[in-house]
Amino acid sequence: MGEEISKCVTLISLNLGLNVNNIGRNGAKYFGEGISKCVTLTSLNLNLYGNSIGDNGAMYLGEGITKCVSLTSLNLGLKRNNIHENGAQYLGEGISKCVILTSLNLNLSENIIFDNGTKYLGEGISKCVALTSLNLNLYGNKIYDIGVEYLGEGISKCLSLTSLDLLLSGNSIYENGTKYLGEGISKCVSLTYLNLALIGNDIDENGTKYLGEGVSKCVSLTSLDLELNRNSIGENGTKYLGEGISKCVSLTSLTLNLWKNSIGDNGAKYLVEGISKCVALTSLNLGLGENSIGENGAKYLGEGISKYVALTSLDLGLGENSIGENGAMYLGEEISKSVSLTSLNLNLLDNSIGDNGIRYLGKGISKCVPLISLNLDFWDNSIHHNGKRVII
Repeated sequence: MGEEISKCVTLISLNLGLNVNNIGRNGAKYFGEGISKCVTLTSLNLNLYGNSIGDNGAMYLGEGITKCVSLTSLNLGLKRNNIHENGAQYLGEGISKCVILTSLNLNLSENIIFDNGTKYLGEGISKCVALTSLNLNLYGNKIYDIGVEYLGEGISKCLSLTSLDLLLSGNSIYENGTKYLGEGISKCVSLTYLNLALIGNDIDENGTKYLGEGVSKCVSLTSLDLELNRNSIGENGTKYLGEGISKCVSLTSLTLNLWKNSIGDNGAKYLVEGISKCVALTSLNLGLGENSIGENGAKYLGEGISKYVALTSLDLGLGENSIGENGAMYLGEEISKSVSLTSLNLNLLDNSIGDNGIRYLGKGISKCVPLISLNLDFWDNSIHHNGKRVII
């Protein structure tokens, strides 16, 4: 395959999908050599997930890419390939030569690149100053705060970015890491789409403050997705997030997942107060499961949501809280005021809302006459026959 590809000297687009085979480092070498001859390539999509190419294989691919100086779009799928910091260095050096890249998608999840690996990647990315779209997946790579600092510095040089996906879940990132990340993002003032995934790190309220400050500088954002499940942000952390989001007044789509963060009732209040400043919002996804939210928190959420007059799509996840039937009543009353809703997804599993809670919710939802899509999850809520009749 490598030999035949090398003969296609006028290729401008190449897409190879070879996930979960056994090509190893020698196979990567042949591909690298073949690609290096395709100097007219403008688009390269190479997926080699689960092929054990290791650092040497990454070296061969990096060397091949350096010859493809006409690339404007590069997608490298190298998940689970036993790549360490040396392999990341070779890839970073290869990417750094592609100075006219506008789109870069690099998936190195479930490797072992450590902080030094992110240093090389950050340096490589910093040379791609024409980038408008960057998707970097580094899930589960044993990255700490210093590694995030290198990434933040690299991203801060990409001033033309309009779309950024940065997936750093399953690492060991603390408040300093989020500080560097926030500082890097704050320089990307042209961003219209931002997706940050930091699930299962060690981010506390101070770390969340830095994130909020970084996001607040991205005033052109129309779509924001923050995945912060299983951290330790608490109610003060949600206050900082709310304040940051409130500055993004052009937002039309917001996804905020904070499952298992101990935000409590006040945290829910701070969030909806901040979001209320985003008056153009049409789509809202709030994942607040397992956060010690009671009936007062449900009341705050309902009152906030009722003020989002442009909202057409609402996904509200409150599973494994304690809102009870009164909380359900507040939600039902306020949802009934959302007269523009066409799509509603409501997850209230394990909240002890009972038959009366169902009755209040049913009454409120019935007022949303434009609804064309409705998904309700009331699993484990002590609902009996009468409650089921209300929904039906």
